[in-house]
Amino acid sequence: MRLRVEFTTEPFDLDEAPAHAVVAREVLEAAELDAVDVGPFGNTAEGGADAVLTAVDALLRRSLAAGATRISLQVNVVGEGER
Repeated sequence: MRLRVEFTTEPFDLDEAPAHAVVAREVLEAAELDAVDVGPFGNTAEGGADAVLTAVDALLRRSLAAGATRISLQVNVVGEGER
């Protein structure tokens, strides 16, 4: 099964990436995912279910520890040909 996760961490800071956003990016870059897109207002990652769920666990724990006060998260099952 393939999953796509979309998330944002808050609070926002348009002048400089907050620590929780930097940590989230580091988690995604270190994970064994097929596709990662990090942006200022939202982030997506895609891969096998185990890899995505492991990354989500680390993302939640580490982002909260780094000061995130809110994390909005959506996980979708995607088809093999869908991107």
